[in-house]
Amino acid sequence: MSCRISELVLNCSDPELLARFWCGVLGYVELDREDGAIEIGPPDAGFGGAQPTIFLSPSSNPRTGRLPLHIDVNPVDRDQDAELERLLALGARPADVGQTGDEQWHVLQDPEGNEFCLLRKRLDPLP
Repeated sequence: MSCRISELVLNCSDPELLARFWCGVLGYVELDREDGAIEIGPPDAGFGGAQPTIFLSPSSNPRTGRLPLHIDVNPVDRDQDAELERLLALGARPADVGQTGDEQWHVLQDPEGNEFCLLRKRLDPLP
């Protein structure tokens, strides 16, 4: 028997802001609201589907330093350069975590400063 990642929980100061951002990035929709938290996920699946949902939990505890875990995303319908422009237009910002400039990925931050990477390889969209 094995486990499967069903949900990623991200503590944040503004769940509304991050829900809009990550829905735009991933093509997710809002699935549920509970005590100020917002759960987002794939439009036709929801919790327990093939892709994990993201639970944006309100927190007043400021984050210090880099997160020990980050999200990597891949373009599915355009090349990396075009996807980078789209993510920047959604509110992502470039992040400097000591890259050399020779990497095949871009390190970005969401509107609350959580790092994530845009990888180069284009993936097929999920059915």
